[in-house]
Amino acid sequence: MALTGQIGTVTVEARPGAAGADRVLAQTRAPDADRPHPDGAAVFHRAYLAVAGEPAAPTASALETRLAERYFAARETVRGGHRPPAAWRPLFQFRRHPGVRPLQFGLAGINAHVGHDLPLAVVDACLALGCEPAAVEGEFERVGDRLLALEERIVEDLAPGPDLLHVTDPLAHLLGVWSLERARDTAWSAARVLWSLRELPDLAAEFSRRTDAGVGLVGRCLLTPWR
Repeated sequence: MALTGQIGTVTVEARPGAAGADRVLAQTRAPDADRPHPDGAAVFHRAYLAVAGEPAAPTASALETRLAERYFAARETVRGGHRPPAAWRPLFQFRRHPGVRPLQFGLAGINAHVGHDLPLAVVDACLALGCEPAAVEGEFERVGDRLLALEERIVEDLAPGPDLLHVTDPLAHLLGVWSLERARDTAWSAARVLWSLRELPDLAAEFSRRTDAGVGLVGRCLLTPWR
């Protein structure tokens, strides 16, 4: 989990490879953006593009743009043959596992995007705007509404119908134990902690690593193969 920036003489741990608005927009329009992919990472990617649209458009907020940068940076890291943040690792490692259902990939993607990308994007935006997290809390809530729309789309498109999803189906259990609302609350708390630690880079880095690892563990559980 990395990100560099300064407020006065304060330096905080920095993110890997900033994409920039133009690069993010180019990613959403990449030739393979709408092409069907036979892997789980594409399940989340297609849903993300359908809901996020063009997050680097002129009307996008600083938080929206930097949140999109985080996701596309992780995707590019994998494309370049490198290891993405721990939060994203399970999605790409298990992307072609035949025992993992499409809905699981969708939820794992949201988990990584909210748990890893969102708190760092809040810090990114505050550094860019020169403000405290409280100043972007309203935008955080609006981004949360978009993430809720993303979750709803994934569940509606990928979950079996109620007549097909028996109460004993492990997938029903999965839908009941992961909560976007709790993940958003945790992301906001993590962002505030990271911001308060910006003058203590070693502690900020340790907190980032542990948060990243924890989100990755949840993602690995979400991708438990059922056959």
